[in-house]
Amino acid sequence: MKRSWFEIEENREIAAGTYSLTAAGDTTAIAVPGQFVDVAVPQYYLRRPFSVCDWDEKKFRIVYKVSGRGTDSLSRMQCGEMLEVLTGLGNGFDMKCAGTDPVLVGGGSGISPLYGLAKRLKENGTDVQVLLGFKSGEDVALVDEFTDMGCRVFVSTEDGSVGEKGLVTEYLPRFIGSESYVYCCGPDLMMKSVWNLCGENAQFSLEAHMGCGFGACMGCSIQTAEGTKRVCKDGPVFKQGELLWQI
Repeated sequence: MKRSWFEIEENREIAAGTYSLTAAGDTTAIAVPGQFVDVAVPQYYLRRPFSVCDWDEKKFRIVYKVSGRGTDSLSRMQCGEMLEVLTGLGNGFDMKCAGTDPVLVGGGSGISPLYGLAKRLKENGTDVQVLLGFKSGEDVALVDEFTDMGCRVFVSTEDGSVGEKGLVTEYLPRFIGSESYVYCCGPDLMMKSVWNLCGENAQFSLEAHMGCGFGACMGCSIQTAEGTKRVCKDGPVFKQGELLWQI
């Protein structure tokens, strides 16, 4: 974990209430896709955790949904303003499990960490299938960016306004076989459905309310097959067999 100051380079709306923020600074603590950053939004006591969408040696990017006063305040910040950020948090995805044809399943703002994962899998020469689910066409984000990097992309919306109509999990059996490995992030109910379909061949990036973001407060604790674990410190990525899905 590293605490640093970052300068906002971009903070723009890319879908209804969904923003893409890029900030420049010391990213050396970010090592693998699936890790998160904890952002101190000015005038708010608790930090806000966000999955890292992408990063390089000079900046990171997050994609976030405005869901309360803190994220609304963040969405109003301008280029050139500074953010104090904890970086390098969490364990990230284990890419060694991907095999030759991984399937990435994302819902809503949960697609964000899957972008960085897909990018690095593609850099390793892996063929990547991406399934993305949204409520409606106005919520669709990052689809063109996944396509542009060479992923095979399937999109569904609950109202059928873009792509296929229905939940993305309804279509998942079409894309997975007995040897497929799945990476997933999104709403709990969506991930539980994926968990039920995938046997032992999956990893899940969980979202949770966090107090500290680095394991001290125990506020994001969950019960797993191996006892109590903290989403911020022991996760946010967990493998299939660890999760009990007591939701």
